[in-house]
Amino acid sequence: MEKIYTFVARFEAFTWAGLLIGMFLKYTLEITDIGVWLFGRLHGMAFMVYFFVAIITAIRLRWKWWFGILAVLAAIPPLVTFPLEIWYRRRGMLDSENRARQQE
Repeated sequence: MEKIYTFVARFEAFTWAGLLIGMFLKYTLEITDIGVWLFGRLHGMAFMVYFFVAIITAIRLRWKWWFGILAVLAAIPPLVTFPLEIWYRRRGMLDSENRARQQE
């Protein structure tokens, strides 16, 4: 589960970055709207997948309730899922074997 969460968190951040660049190209430079068209769709899908993966990961790895809420809320501001995933990894929260030892 931890590998899926890591991939989805990073992909969600990547699509946020693509959408922000696309909005810059469309609304500031007025060059093209292809970035908003493409990354808007990708980010919408990534956001929904991340939402469910974060909840399932929190349940399976038995995170405290507020770690799960924090993971879900991290998808709202741009690019927060990536640093949160790194922080969770450093705390050992994405290591299922380490979590099992902590529960004993």
